[in-house]
Amino acid sequence: MSTATKTEAKIRSYEIDGNFGIEALKIQERPSLPLNPYQVRLKVHAASLNYRDLLIIKGDYARKLPFPLIPLSDGAGEIIEIGEQVSRVKVGDRVAALFFQKWLAGPNRPEYGKSAMGGALNGMLADQVVLHEDGVIRIPSEMSFEQASTLPCAAVTAWNALIASGGIKPGDTVLTMGTGGVSLFALEFAKMNGARIIITSSSDEKLERAKKLGAHETINYKKHQEWEKKVLELTGNLGADHVVELGGAGTLERSLKSVIVGGRISLIGVLTGGGEVNPMPMLMKNICVQGIYVGSREMFEHMLTAMTLHKSKPIIDRVFGFDEVKEALKHMESGAHFGKIVIKIS
Repeated sequence: MSTATKTEAKIRSYEIDGNFGIEALKIQERPSLPLNPYQVRLKVHAASLNYRDLLIIKGDYARKLPFPLIPLSDGAGEIIEIGEQVSRVKVGDRVAALFFQKWLAGPNRPEYGKSAMGGALNGMLADQVVLHEDGVIRIPSEMSFEQASTLPCAAVTAWNALIASGGIKPGDTVLTMGTGGVSLFALEFAKMNGARIIITSSSDEKLERAKKLGAHETINYKKHQEWEKKVLELTGNLGADHVVELGGAGTLERSLKSVIVGGRISLIGVLTGGGEVNPMPMLMKNICVQGIYVGSREMFEHMLTAMTLHKSKPIIDRVFGFDEVKEALKHMESGAHFGKIVIKIS
């Protein structure tokens, strides 16, 4: 017997049915299914967009997906029903979903990829979702559902890159690219740890906003197309200790020139697409290049502790309604956003 409030008979969600593209997204209604003993039912209040979600919806991420697929990896809401064996959470708890439902602690493992929300599994673009009790995490009372919905992918990725795996120290110089979700979380976490922050963008207006958030130096990469030279100039020709690399192959060569001897590059994004990269600078400069693919529940927990202590709040660009999902995706596609794009669901 499950513990519950009254649940709705139908669940409304957006789905990818095998046809790709923003305009191909469809709202569907499906029956609300019963829980197994270890599952919870979550009333979703907000979800947020990541670039990965846009690629999945457009068919540029993977074509072999479990259709019909509910997209979006990130969301937050309220537990409205629990299975009879659930012990981690209770009805009424405010929670966010984990990006990897099965990566709870320790290093990443191949099988965890099969538990990625909004890709291998149905995601959060629905008014209700059913998850295993291990796949949710309580959110701070002072954080809104909209704010919490931005954390599972972008924030945990930045935390893993700089803190859990990166081990940045006070006085380190961190270079991060752009003013999307991961980059602004990286800025915040670097600031928490006493690092010097250099941030790039093609917009002077966005760079000014980044300065107000704590960036020490800014580089407009349209005005300074060889922006790695500017990084070296700003660091006394040494380079940054840590580069948060969001461009992929199109910018990695410049990142390799921007990083200090013995420094680290966290390879996260593929915004500029694929391509060939000369590995020689990695060898000659003794650079550690590490791929970062989100992180574990344990990392998420540590991150929330730090954010609560420092009263840190996510930067939200704009909140769209549930019936404005296509407009939200087009806004992300335009690159005009500063911070996270959120969908308010209920």
